[in-house]
Amino acid sequence: MSPERARLFELLRELSFARRAITLASGRTSHFYVDVRNTALHPEGATLLGRALLALLDTAPEVRAVAGPSIGADPLVTSIAIASHTAGRAVPALMVRPEAKAHGTGQRVEGMRNVPVGSAVAVVEDVITSGGSALRTIAALREAGLEPVCVLAVIDRQEGGREAIGLPVQALFTKSDFGVTDAL
Repeated sequence: MSPERARLFELLRELSFARRAITLASGRTSHFYVDVRNTALHPEGATLLGRALLALLDTAPEVRAVAGPSIGADPLVTSIAIASHTAGRAVPALMVRPEAKAHGTGQRVEGMRNVPVGSAVAVVEDVITSGGSALRTIAALREAGLEPVCVLAVIDRQEGGREAIGLPVQALFTKSDFGVTDAL
């Protein structure tokens, strides 16, 4: 593991990982939780996450933007966009609302002026469990005229989400990396 990746894992373990009972977005109960937002909103964590997730895009050069469900993926896609600018590869960020706004422009996908219709997009998730959040984001992007081609995640809980999504999935870490070996 590179020193940068090791430091990112250290921050995730320190700021985001907890062994405690929690109800997940899927409705299931778990005995551990990884709140990636705590790391993604930390200055060093945001920088390291942006670089690490951007590196995963090396296998998908057709990707023209990254998109994720608000609010969990907002700091992640923003970090990737900033890292891409620094690296000389412009990859704009899109934010996908749970539903279209009832006011203003009424958009569900924010940032569309930065991405041509029909563009290949990578979906970004903080944590994949059942895959439901990624599937809703994929549907919203397709409805907006974009083509989701892969999913990037910070953590794969290894609980069936990868298989349910139906697109190539790459994760920086898995629950096994955190020493969790049993289901939920």
